[in-house]
Amino acid sequence: MNTIATRFSKIGSTPELTDGNLSEKLNAICAYFDKRLPVLGKRIDIIRNIQDDITCKYNNELFAWVVENLLKNATDAIEEQTGTILVHMSVAEKKVHILITDNGKGMTKKQRKLVFMPGYTTKKRGWGLGLSLSKRIIEEYHDGRIYVKNSAPGKGTTFSIEIPYNY
Repeated sequence: MNTIATRFSKIGSTPELTDGNLSEKLNAICAYFDKRLPVLGKRIDIIRNIQDDITCKYNNELFAWVVENLLKNATDAIEEQTGTILVHMSVAEKKVHILITDNGKGMTKKQRKLVFMPGYTTKKRGWGLGLSLSKRIIEEYHDGRIYVKNSAPGKGTTFSIEIPYNY
């Protein structure tokens, strides 16, 4: 509950960005999800391809929230009994690039256009705020970019996060 309260309090104000090892943070978030899978009898593997020792400025709580949301959405999108989520992180062109790819149900072009709109959801439960908040966290607070890199019905989805790397 404390984590949730801290995250929501940071949404309303300008959060502090501090130097941190983003590689370690991303690995820790994936490990957290590994322990909570399988979900509802599904076997979902999180495969990591994370470049070591990437240090940059980010807000620990809010950045974790974004990645957790993307991993949760990827898990929900996998409708088969087995699935794979690939988490890839690298540095290029003064940016940290994070790709989260699932082999889930994918999205239509119309869904891709709406996915970051507040209130939009394809789920039976939920408010449709996760991706709109994620967009705000990455773009407004981290001076980065989050978008659907590719997706197709029945083929899965790849979300991309880019944040500045100034080291």
